[in-house]
Amino acid sequence: MVLPDILRPGLRLVVCGTAPGTVSAQRKAYYAFPGNRFWPTLAAVGLTTRPLLPAEYPRLPEFGIGLTDLIKDQSGADAALRFAHADRSRLERAMLAHQPSFLAFNGKRAAQEYFGVRRVEYGLQEIQIGPTQLFVLPSTSGLAVKSWNLRHWQELARRVALLPVIE
Repeated sequence: MVLPDILRPGLRLVVCGTAPGTVSAQRKAYYAFPGNRFWPTLAAVGLTTRPLLPAEYPRLPEFGIGLTDLIKDQSGADAALRFAHADRSRLERAMLAHQPSFLAFNGKRAAQEYFGVRRVEYGLQEIQIGPTQLFVLPSTSGLAVKSWNLRHWQELARRVALLPVIE
């Protein structure tokens, strides 16, 4: 496992990436590459009160947020990952065990690989994992600048804000 999951019961949101990037794996912190928009985006849409530093990722449950990746034993850019080794059932078991309100895929690639489809749209999906609603977001990776759009992150944040906070 390159980075540990940040999961527990009562989370309002779990964000799932494909796998840690090379810099994140080296620094042992989620979304650690300086060009990644993840931490500023969480603050910009009101999911956190300020942009956290990558090393502060263990604090996310204080905001009702957890983290995981589709692929837990690899790191690098999506183009270098071996998606055949993705353990989709592990992700599903984790969501059923912890039952967050939302599981949001940080980028279409993670969602496409999880769903086993070639095409997926941003936003709320029709299927769920138990009570967990699924949402697809534009990737915060600096490599995905062409598809970047804060609107879908704002929509998710509005939905999350409507949920009760569970301590």
